[in-house]
Amino acid sequence: MAIPSKKDRRGDGKINTTNEMIHDSEEKLWEGDPMKALIYEGTERRKKLNFWSRFIITMFVVATFLILVWLLFFATLPDESRDLLNILMGAYVAVLGKSTDYWFKEKDDPEHKEMEQFEKSLNGNSE
Repeated sequence: MAIPSKKDRRGDGKINTTNEMIHDSEEKLWEGDPMKALIYEGTERRKKLNFWSRFIITMFVVATFLILVWLLFFATLPDESRDLLNILMGAYVAVLGKSTDYWFKEKDDPEHKEMEQFEKSLNGNSE
């Protein structure tokens, strides 16, 4: 007995991949309770937008820090500008530290709490 290819398994009515599982659970949610599905969809969209906006801000901070390091060590600057650059470097070390804390420290995001409440309401457990 040969294992059917992915192409042959697509329409077999079984859940074979994670994408099919996600699609199936979303369809069941839309059929069962459209309002909860709408809330879920909006929360997921907001989570994605928040992630990308935070990621872009972090990349901007890192790029600015690298430019300041390059200016400090490799560019020819007057002494007055070098002093100002040292002050900016000190300020950006703190900003870079906060960005690192955001990505690598354990945190309580409102989106995560909202999703936990949503999942509890799906299971019938109300607070």
